[in-house]
Amino acid sequence: MSFLDIFSGPTLEKLEKKGDTLFESGSWGEAKLTYERALEKAKKEHQRLPDAEPRLLKKIAKTREALAAVHQEKAEDLMEGGYFDDARALLSLARELTSDETRIHELTILSDRLKTMHHAETEKELVDKYYGLTDEEESEEFYETDPDEHFHALCGTLPPDIQEAYLSYDEDFRDGYIALNAGDFETAATCLSRAMEADSTPGSYIPLELATAYLHLEKHADARELLVPFLEHHPESLPAYRLLCEIYWEEKDFAQADAVIDSVPEDLADSLEVLLLRGETRCQAGDFETARGLYQSFLDEQGWQEEIGIALAGVHEAAGEEEKARLAYQDVMGHCAGCGARIDPEIKHKYAELSFAAGIQDTSVLELYLGLAQEIPERASAYYARVSRIYADQGNETEAARFRVFAKHGVESPATKS
Repeated sequence: MSFLDIFSGPTLEKLEKKGDTLFESGSWGEAKLTYERALEKAKKEHQRLPDAEPRLLKKIAKTREALAAVHQEKAEDLMEGGYFDDARALLSLARELTSDETRIHELTILSDRLKTMHHAETEKELVDKYYGLTDEEESEEFYETDPDEHFHALCGTLPPDIQEAYLSYDEDFRDGYIALNAGDFETAATCLSRAMEADSTPGSYIPLELATAYLHLEKHADARELLVPFLEHHPESLPAYRLLCEIYWEEKDFAQADAVIDSVPEDLADSLEVLLLRGETRCQAGDFETARGLYQSFLDEQGWQEEIGIALAGVHEAAGEEEKARLAYQDVMGHCAGCGARIDPEIKHKYAELSFAAGIQDTSVLELYLGLAQEIPERASAYYARVSRIYADQGNETEAARFRVFAKHGVESPATKS
């Protein structure tokens, strides 16, 4: 990354990295929105980064599967408690999100089980009247999610007080919130604008969601005008601080971003998210020394935290400290392996590339590239080219030639070649 890139606001790469961090922390809904925002940028930068779109589409699919898994698990709990309507909404939403055949089969079994449980407590005629379905239609149309059910399922992941507020808003808010979570930001902005006109109650959460839509549409001034007064009513809303900081980063007003972070209430000031906002603001401003100090002090005083470790590696990388970045990514991988956690392929990619650039082309790096070719197949050609180069440098021309063929033909895995 060049020095000037630091001042260009959230780039495609930064948005993707943010999505990765959100995904690993379990914030799958936010990760999905962030990846979708990155995808919009990728479409505009196709010539520069032709592999970005398929990579982001794959990550969006992963967030959808993660959300589907959460909805499926919660639906099972609701079924056991007798909350059949809520369970039905979550099963329907999970079915819309997933493309995994195993999960689809599991959801089908659960839907059949739900119908059996429900029919045991409710007369069949009332069920048919409620859904407007015949026996033949019910099985086929079960996953046609009603907007209200979809909306209730989305709100079910929110804190109780916010959930209560969202459910009190009108249909325009419902439709806008569904569109926002589906990545249809134009529709979201239109519907949420109407909802805000209809409900100008001080303290409403509608401005937060409308500002999110505006930010995805790159209407930064409109988003800022909503967020500043919103925070006056909701000073505890960390998502609002993050959105506002992103706007100031894009405007290169780093002093204002610092001021926003300094305004966070004292009981939230030491939170992990606020620390990451401080560090990212300093990094965006090119003040790498301060960002490094923030992250390293946390690790020294509080112990290992993956998000901080990744952020520290990113600072080293942005500052051009390639060896320190390589060692930092190695540290992240070591901690993940030590606790049995899955290592993000992007972390392995960065470590492998930095190692290759440093002339470290041993067997462990070679195996890393082979694994990455399976995990990120859209980059397989590049990874096989690296493998070929390593074999050539080791004097193994037979394998070098073999992998040059794989690199030329793209994503086909050598494991499948006869």
